[in-house]
Amino acid sequence: MIILGIETSCDETAVAIVEDGKRILANGVSSQVKFHSKYGGVIPELASRKQIELINPILEEVRRRARIKWTRIDVLAVTSNPGLIGSLLVGISTAKAFAYLFHLPLYEVDHVEAHLYANFLDNLSRASSATTTPLELGRRARKQGGDTLEMPFIGLVVSGGHTSLFLVKGHKDIELLGKTRDDAAGEAFDKVAKLLGLPYPGGPQIEKLAKRGNPDKIKFPRPYLHGSYDFSFSGLKTAVVYYIRDKILDFRTRINKADIAASFQEAVVQTLVYKTIKTAREKAINRIVLGGGVIANKRLRSFFRSEAGKYGMKLSVPPIKFCLDNAAMVAARAYYSKKVSG
Repeated sequence: MIILGIETSCDETAVAIVEDGKRILANGVSSQVKFHSKYGGVIPELASRKQIELINPILEEVRRRARIKWTRIDVLAVTSNPGLIGSLLVGISTAKAFAYLFHLPLYEVDHVEAHLYANFLDNLSRASSATTTPLELGRRARKQGGDTLEMPFIGLVVSGGHTSLFLVKGHKDIELLGKTRDDAAGEAFDKVAKLLGLPYPGGPQIEKLAKRGNPDKIKFPRPYLHGSYDFSFSGLKTAVVYYIRDKILDFRTRINKADIAASFQEAVVQTLVYKTIKTAREKAINRIVLGGGVIANKRLRSFFRSEAGKYGMKLSVPPIKFCLDNAAMVAARAYYSKKVSG
């Protein structure tokens, strides 16, 4: 089964062609980060206009790289929620037009759930030779076999707009245990970066600056929210605001931005890991699956591996490029939904 995936939930325009929910025949992503950085964040109206400009060129580029005709596509998959309304409409409208033109089934995919399915991809996205097509490479991989993730597992998705914890028992049995009550982890990274005078997007900037700081220097709170699976990072962000304000008022004290970045990052990392490990232990589940843009943070990935290892838990983490928004994960989610439904 060959699936064309489309992802336009925010400021990335992404298209992918995936075989059997695992083998990537072609994957294309156009990011608007540089465009929006001058505004300090994503401007929804401008993002949707950019989506309109980019969607058709990326579609054709991905088809060309996969070296297949549109008539070879079996299924269409598109992100339908959550996201910026204008951006989502571009992808949904494009997918509906394709479905109508080629008489194809169309699957609408939840963007947050799709991030977990980046772990199902075998990442066979490689340069093909003149005599070997990506489709042939995929067939070779199928003959070799390949493991899929065992269920059940606890899934954590951490991004700019979402911090969500899932209990996944099956492809059609995904329970949302907890979500962010206010600022998502990625949003908190962006806001703290702005406080420190760092450019957008803030996550990579905080991570870079934190390498020069002492994570134990400032005792920022850990918002564990005991008794709940939800997340809340607005209080932590406010603690950073007050710390900087108090240091500014005290003219005798010099602000060390690197220590602030390192201490803030450590508070976020420890909170995410603690709550996820605790949930897995409570549910008696020994596998954790991660997804979302913030999972690209190396300190977070390292600490997760360390803590999961302590409790003998299996950890699945996608490659960094598939932590970010992409259409391959959307295609994978659609494939397994269709596979289960027959």
